[in-house]
Amino acid sequence: MLLSLLYTVLLGVVVLSLAVLAAVAGLMLAQRWIPLELRKSHNLTIGIIYAALYVTFGVIIGFSAYIALNKYTTAQQTVVNEAAAVRSIYHLAGEFPEPQRDQIQQLASSYARAVVDEEWPLMQKGQTSSHATSLTEQLRQSVDSVEPSTSAEQARYTQALERTNELLLHRDDRLLDVREGLPPILWVVLVVLAVTIILFTYFLGMESARLHVVAVAALTAGIAFTIFAIVTLDSPFGGELRVNSAAFELVLQEIEGASE
Repeated sequence: MLLSLLYTVLLGVVVLSLAVLAAVAGLMLAQRWIPLELRKSHNLTIGIIYAALYVTFGVIIGFSAYIALNKYTTAQQTVVNEAAAVRSIYHLAGEFPEPQRDQIQQLASSYARAVVDEEWPLMQKGQTSSHATSLTEQLRQSVDSVEPSTSAEQARYTQALERTNELLLHRDDRLLDVREGLPPILWVVLVVLAVTIILFTYFLGMESARLHVVAVAALTAGIAFTIFAIVTLDSPFGGELRVNSAAFELVLQEIEGASE
């Protein structure tokens, strides 16, 4: 986890540095080609347009950041809930008659192992495990095949059906987070507005060229850092700071410990 964090920070620093260098280089060219007096004479008009663009960009990037952060935190909770459903199914199956008891417990354990060992590495590439998908179908069919003979068994059977449905629902949510992200058109709008805002700062006239460079560099750094954070959070299972499989690993330890 620490290495992933360091890698992400390093990548962020590189991206931020390149963005700042490009922005400053463009500003220095603009200062050379466009006379200061000409730029100062249009400060008021440019400032009005710039303010409108900046407000629009602020609303959109704030909305995007909220969606990405909410997606990341929801993905974390989804994994916890899915793992909890596996644990519940395993323990409820312990009260079922043979042969369903061993079959359901084996399928629950195999599913958790397939998610950790097979599906988690695949999710980083935007893929899923067909083996894990097959196990969920087998698990559902096995739970459906239980025929309770007492009221106590009926209650446990009902709970097992509910936990199985929850497992399938949380799995679908997790896989949706793997496949889907912010709409492409939103990324286009963010990038176009970000570039436009930075370009508009080139046409502002400031007496101190050095102060102008510092202001543009600070603005670019802030915008680049925010967009980088959104990109990272928008891929909760694909980046270096991806949601981990700790919840499933804990369930596996509990299951394997109980079966010994």
